[in-house]
Amino acid sequence: MPPALMSYASMPGVSPSQHPREATDVPRTPVASRKDPPVCPTDDEARIPRKVAKDKRSFDYLWRSGVAGGMAGCAAKTIVAPLDRVKILFQSHNPQFVKYTGSWYGVKEAIKQIYHQDGPLGLYRGHSATLLRIFPYAAIKFLAYEQIRAVIIPRREHETPFRRLISGSLAGVTSVFFTYPLEVIRRRHQLVAPPHLSLRPRPPGPELWTDQLLSRLLSNLLGMLPYAGMSFLTHDTAGDVLRHPAIAKYTTLPRPENSPPGKPAPLRAWAELFAGGVAGLVSQTASYPLEVIRRRMQVGGAVGDGHRMRIGETAKMIMRERGFRGFFVGLTIGYAKVMPMAAASFYTYERFKMWFGI
Repeated sequence: MPPALMSYASMPGVSPSQHPREATDVPRTPVASRKDPPVCPTDDEARIPRKVAKDKRSFDYLWRSGVAGGMAGCAAKTIVAPLDRVKILFQSHNPQFVKYTGSWYGVKEAIKQIYHQDGPLGLYRGHSATLLRIFPYAAIKFLAYEQIRAVIIPRREHETPFRRLISGSLAGVTSVFFTYPLEVIRRRHQLVAPPHLSLRPRPPGPELWTDQLLSRLLSNLLGMLPYAGMSFLTHDTAGDVLRHPAIAKYTTLPRPENSPPGKPAPLRAWAELFAGGVAGLVSQTASYPLEVIRRRMQVGGAVGDGHRMRIGETAKMIMRERGFRGFFVGLTIGYAKVMPMAAASFYTYERFKMWFGI
């Protein structure tokens, strides 16, 4: 028997059951596992800071989303600038390019002639003025979409196609409303005659200006409702499809370190361009009838009794002359311009958002 036990056994009144336990039998306080949640949430944040989503109403988020949207609009217009240049030459009935009108081959030959005569910069003549006009328009459109979307779709469970459609439509209307004064200034500048040209018609009076501007503003707003709404709805829906778990490894990139919490993984370049191109196709198809009506109103001017035709009257006239197909004349040519423009716009916007961490 060990000496310690012998000493206790020799003590009177002490039984072996009252002997103290060995050191290995002493109960120990259980050590909390690392997976257990901390008592105070800030305990973990002291070691690993938690990512906090940027406030969408903060100035930092506003200027970043505005710059991203403006650059997206400029990139889109730059892509289609040669087509716009040729379209202006065709519409102005330039003697050198009249022979090319009416076919895609003519568009190709016109671009080749401009390139040989004026070089690459000839295809972008007047493009700087276009960029000055499109930057605020696109910036307001994308910025307004983020702000309106945050109000209409506050949480993920509230996200529905209808809410996406309304958010996009209101964003488009907002951009047209705030940038229309720039369009008015541009049109006034075009109509005011230089002093030395007395044969040019005088600019219209205030009453006619008011009637024309209100009519054009209304037609622009009505055209933007389906175009912007279907554009944002289709792009976001296509993004959801391309991020499906079954194909996500082929269509998405790893999440950047500065990505806000809860934001889906960015799409690869081809997938983002595809989503934008589909958005352009769908939005152009949905809004093209109103675009045809708007052009007819601008070109037709006043009828015999002096009053300008309204939207309903113009639609009835197109239906009577060409039937239902008359609302989609020239749609395929519109696809050639709108699809690459929408693809470049959404791609640039999403990439700038990724770089800005918003």
